[in-house]
Amino acid sequence: MSIVHKIGRRKTAVARVYVKPGSGIITVNRKDAKEYFSTDVMVYKLNQPFILSETVGQYDVTVNVFGGGNTGQAEAIRLGISRALCEINAEFRLALKPAGLLTRDARMVERKKPGQKKARKRFQFSKR
Repeated sequence: MSIVHKIGRRKTAVARVYVKPGSGIITVNRKDAKEYFSTDVMVYKLNQPFILSETVGQYDVTVNVFGGGNTGQAEAIRLGISRALCEINAEFRLALKPAGLLTRDARMVERKKPGQKKARKRFQFSKR
């Protein structure tokens, strides 16, 4: 098996994920995942697809991610890893789909409208 390339997105974050057989090393933007994401919760989100598919330590992951914030980037990477694992073995889909790891979260920031303070908030109305 060669390298599997998949893309994951969340809000404005885009992650290009490359998965290949290896020893379980996750590299994000040329840094170790634990160094790039400071909290354990974010690192757990990256490992979630491997935990559910029972493949912890079997694949090396290289990620190029840009845009968004920490949480958006972590969830974009998680989606990319999940998609790559499903291409490697279709049986992983049975474990990942019920956990919601293969669903693209399409929620985006709503744009600000003219004549309003924010996207939905309006200026105060007075009858003077």
